[in-house]
Amino acid sequence: FQHYYITNNLRKVKMTTRQILNVFEQYQKARTAFVQAVADLSTRPQNIETLQNAGVMSLLRPLLLDIVPSVQQTAALALGRLANYSDDLAEAVVKGDILPQLVYSLAEQNRFYKKAAAFVLRAVAKHSPPLAQAVVDSGALDALAICLEEFDPGVKEGAAWALGYIARHNAELAQSVVDSGAVPLLVLCIQEPELSLKRIAASALSDISKHSPELAQTVVDAGAIAHLAQLTLNPDAKLKRQVFSALSQISKHSVELAEMVVEAEIFPNILTCLKDSDEYVKKNCATLIREIAKHTPELAQLIVNAGGVAAVIDYVGDSCGNVRLPGIMMLGYVAAHSENLAMAVIVSKGVVQLAIALQEEQEDHIQAAAAWALGQAGRHTPEHAKAVAQANVLPTLLQCYLRAGSSEDLQTKAKKALKNILQKCVHLPALEPLLHDAPPNILKHVVAQFSKVLPHDPKARRLFVTSGGLKKVQEIKAEPGSALMEYINVINGCYPEEIVRYYSPGYSERLLERIDNHMPIMTQ
Repeated sequence: FQHYYITNNLRKVKMTTRQILNVFEQYQKARTAFVQAVADLSTRPQNIETLQNAGVMSLLRPLLLDIVPSVQQTAALALGRLANYSDDLAEAVVKGDILPQLVYSLAEQNRFYKKAAAFVLRAVAKHSPPLAQAVVDSGALDALAICLEEFDPGVKEGAAWALGYIARHNAELAQSVVDSGAVPLLVLCIQEPELSLKRIAASALSDISKHSPELAQTVVDAGAIAHLAQLTLNPDAKLKRQVFSALSQISKHSVELAEMVVEAEIFPNILTCLKDSDEYVKKNCATLIREIAKHTPELAQLIVNAGGVAAVIDYVGDSCGNVRLPGIMMLGYVAAHSENLAMAVIVSKGVVQLAIALQEEQEDHIQAAAAWALGQAGRHTPEHAKAVAQANVLPTLLQCYLRAGSSEDLQTKAKKALKNILQKCVHLPALEPLLHDAPPNILKHVVAQFSKVLPHDPKARRLFVTSGGLKKVQEIKAEPGSALMEYINVINGCYPEEIVRYYSPGYSERLLERIDNHMPIMTQ
């Protein structure tokens, strides 16, 4: 009987243990099912508001400390997806004191959790400088920098991505990333074999470099240029986008930094990327060339010698919209430096492509860039101005200036370009159409050019009469004593008085009056 009693009690204890464990097992399954369902639901934007209203944030927070690693990781993933959706939800993550837990876990947990935690930090930081600052204030930078030294490339990738999203907002946040010691580690990351890690590390270096010369210098001092330059001919388009972006952000700040990029022997090899099949590779490559060309005549001449101007002109001809813009600006910068460089743009048919862009493009800011570039090409000498005027750009520039819907920037740049070209242009056939359409402030410059040429050119004087130019000048109502009046008087002084009178307004009526008043001579 005693044996039976002991056996029965043991059976009851085993059943009780099994039942208790079963409860815990069901609870674990329920938690796992919950976080997986929330993670899946949060991938669809239409579900976000409902999840938020149901209090999903407060339910996920304790699960970040769950004893089951898979529950922790999936809870972090769900939080990252929610925070990624909007700044309101990212703000909720900050207010829920979730960031310190994530930062603590970055140092303690396994690689899967570290990736998920870095994703949450990135998703919060991306929305605004204050949210990025909240990530910094949580102590995340040091933990993320340590993650860049992890063996697992996925952890490095997640950390680099989060650091880039923090740095991109402003110089102060980028400096915080630099102070964490992340830059040398990011430079090591672009040397890793994994393409996705290279891309994200290059992007983060670009985000750091863009804000100031000092930050760019920090990236350069870490040895980034040589490694980035080697990647310009990598076949992966997404990587090349980021590499050209990073080199552009470094080059833009100063002559010294631009020269360091050039010394990495990127020319002429990178010119082939202007014909890349990827639009963003082409645009970022053109942007890099623009940022180098703008600094000095010497750097611009180096690009010309490498065949860069001809390559960029082809690029402008083959592209459109915002992709075209850096090429247009690069030609303007080169032409602005000197007569010889402007002539290099003209001889390579750059003015023709700029004129086409001015006519074709619909966006005011692109037209404004084309107008500015044409003004830079035509402002040096009469020869330069003639080359620009012969591309028939003057009427188009005038139209851009006068168009009611033009932006203020386009009107300003078109007006300045017109003045730059007109003040040097002595090619009268190109100027004559403007006599009929230009407003007084532009007309003054047009008439001034005629007043310079006509006194010394008999053939031009004759053509000016037969084309109707002299007649148009007589119709201009100029203020007595004004510069315009002086120019008109100079032109009128080139012709006999009776010719000037003949083409003056009302002369035919006065002749008819004389006929009416004339008494016929009667012969006997």
